[in-house]
Amino acid sequence: MGADGAPAWKETEMAKYLFLYRGPATPMEDFTPEQGAEQLAAWGAWMDRVGTALVDPGQPIGAGTAVVDDGSTGTPSDQNGYSIIEADSLEAAAAHADKHPFLAEGKGRFQVEVFELLPMPGA
Repeated sequence: MGADGAPAWKETEMAKYLFLYRGPATPMEDFTPEQGAEQLAAWGAWMDRVGTALVDPGQPIGAGTAVVDDGSTGTPSDQNGYSIIEADSLEAAAAHADKHPFLAEGKGRFQVEVFELLPMPGA
């Protein structure tokens, strides 16, 4: 236990950051086999560059819905997937988006949103 009574691992654990992939991505099943192989190679190269900072490669997100606080159904956002990165700061986490395959188009239609995952109070 640490000085504050928290488990010792919490004192040394780096922060985790959620990468949310947003934009009009083409579903993998719509790619030709060659395009699918290119995408997998690009993602593999990015994962290799990120290395051990990639604590969860994540997965694609499928169809969704939104539940509104008044009980109605809203329109879900265009999230396509997620990954979880470990880093010392938000800036360091965002730097891992450099040469990310999701941003390869370069036309401003795709973005990687980066959020710090905060510990649950009292956990």
